[in-house]
Amino acid sequence: MRPLYFDDGVLHLLDQRALPAEETWLRCTAVEEVAVAIETLAVRGAPAIGVAAAYGAALGADDLDAAIERLARTRPTAVNLHHALERVRAAGPERALETARALEEREVAATELIGRHGGELVNGRVITHCNAGSLACMGVGTALGVIRAGDVDHVWVPETRPLLQGARLTAYELAQDGIAHEVVTDSSSGHLMASDLVDAAVVGADRIAANGDVANKIGTYTLAVLAHRHGVPFYVAAPTSTIDPTARTGDDIPIEERSATELDAPRARNWAFDVTPHELVTAIITEQGVVRPPYAF
Repeated sequence: MRPLYFDDGVLHLLDQRALPAEETWLRCTAVEEVAVAIETLAVRGAPAIGVAAAYGAALGADDLDAAIERLARTRPTAVNLHHALERVRAAGPERALETARALEEREVAATELIGRHGGELVNGRVITHCNAGSLACMGVGTALGVIRAGDVDHVWVPETRPLLQGARLTAYELAQDGIAHEVVTDSSSGHLMASDLVDAAVVGADRIAANGDVANKIGTYTLAVLAHRHGVPFYVAAPTSTIDPTARTGDDIPIEERSATELDAPRARNWAFDVTPHELVTAIITEQGVVRPPYAF
């Protein structure tokens, strides 16, 4: 399962807005098409966004700086996007496509190693949040890569409102793999832990600060607090491309606020991410190994 591929001058993006009902591929031949796809969540997940943006920049290599400027404005929180664009900028127009392909290969390889390092940490009944699988992260995924590699009996899948990335995408991936799972409301996590139905929590990340604070899909902080309250280990799985050493703490991470039209309410605020303080994180699993407190990236 892959969220994108580049072939013969065209970036093909699996439209994740249509899943799981239908599999639709978008054909992008211009920078603006890629930018809009990222903004509207046709492609999503920090590593996948980074790779898509790199290919988008390669499509606009004739005016690389303008292409990078446009793509950099699409999603503020996922740092992989900015890392990828700077790699392409440093490579220059002639090597833009080559660099994008290398970034894709790096992210795929990273998920394999993340699964290998983290699989031994999770077993039994696991809860995750949002979607951090193949669709979001390339390869086998980060959080789902760990789940796939672990001795997992059952996965609890919170819906992840308002766009249901858990119910639509994570459940879809787990079903494809034949992994036992059930979708629950986002507000069920406390009940599940209080009922001794969760052995571990594992999530992905969109940006990790130098001190180990983690920005991830809104609701992750709530899950981490509940895990801490109930003595459930809380793991974050992410490639090193998600670490932002220029952000000293989570306070330095920009939090995207999306349009209130995504919520079915006349008056609404719609934050896409929250920050989980490092003291609630049991360990961070990267392709380089498992990092435990104190965190210093």
